[in-house]
Amino acid sequence: MRTNLSTVEIITDEIIIVETSGEMPEVAYHGSIYYMTDDPEGPGLTLTASYLRQLKLAVLEGYRRIIIRDLTLDNRDKGLYRGLARCAVNWERLAKFCRAEGLEITGIAEEVRNALQTFLRGEIDDVRQGRQTSVNCPAACLYELAAKVGLAAGHLPVGLTILWDAGV
Repeated sequence: MRTNLSTVEIITDEIIIVETSGEMPEVAYHGSIYYMTDDPEGPGLTLTASYLRQLKLAVLEGYRRIIIRDLTLDNRDKGLYRGLARCAVNWERLAKFCRAEGLEITGIAEEVRNALQTFLRGEIDDVRQGRQTSVNCPAACLYELAAKVGLAAGHLPVGLTILWDAGV
C-alpha cells in the first residue's frame, strides 16, 4: 500500500469524490477504481464486493444530485443550472448504469417524478407571470423523461404547452 490511510478512509474519500464529481459520476467511479487498484501512484487495493457496491451507490447519488439540481426552481438563474435537456440526458445515463450494474432505481425515480411535477408547476406559474421559460428541450423530450420516471402524460401539470409557446 502506498499510503498511510486505511482502506476504509480511502474508500470513504473516493465515495465523496464520485458523489460530488459533477456531470459524469460514472467516469469518476471508473477513475476511482483505477486509482485504488491499478494506478502506480494509488494504494494498490483489492476491492471487495461491498466496497464496489458502495462506490456504485455513490454514482447513483451523484446522478441524483445533478438531476435534482436541474429540477430545482431556485437554480434556474444560476450558472450551475443545465436545464431539462441535461436532466433527461443524466436520467438516461443513470438508468443505463443501473441496468448494467443491476441496481434499483425506483426510489430515485419517485424523487425525480415529484421534483419534475413541482418544477413544471412552478415554471408554468412563472411563465404565466411573464418570466421567460427556462425549459430548454422539445416537448417530446419532456414527455419521454416524464414517462421514464413513471409520470404519465395525463398527470403532468395543466398548461404545459405555455412553456413551448413562450420560447423553445
